[in-house]
Amino acid sequence: MRENKIKTQRDLLEIVKKEKASGKRIGFTNGCFDILHLGHVKYLQMAKKECDTLIIGVNSDSSVKKLKGDARPLNSQEARLAVLASLECVDYLTVFEEDTPEALIKALSPDTIFKGGDWREKDIVGSGHVKGYGGTVRVIPYVEGYSTTDFIERIRKT
Repeated sequence: MRENKIKTQRDLLEIVKKEKASGKRIGFTNGCFDILHLGHVKYLQMAKKECDTLIIGVNSDSSVKKLKGDARPLNSQEARLAVLASLECVDYLTVFEEDTPEALIKALSPDTIFKGGDWREKDIVGSGHVKGYGGTVRVIPYVEGYSTTDFIERIRKT
């Protein structure tokens, strides 16, 4: 296991450059990962099987708040990063402040972008950029019954 999987974007650019130079396939995904659940874990494990190095762009706390509302995130970005870093299938993580990871995707130019089955390929941020240089976009089947938003709603009703 890598000592420190959590990297600044600048450090990650250097790591990706070296990994690509050694012939490794870089995979990228992103998300809030506010409450990590089985659907997330299966999704990340499946993504890792299709690349050598799996990088996750994690929405910052302010980014999550803009996307999901003032009640979110439930877990701080530090907590979300630490939980994701504990997964064997995750190689590196970085935080992005913007609403989308488009700038990060353009900077990293991964071989494959992964998203969950609740996304349509044409709506995936960065897909045009990645496909433009011959990369791939992979939609991984959604694991039914596992949604952070649904979990929060169920908890609120109890």
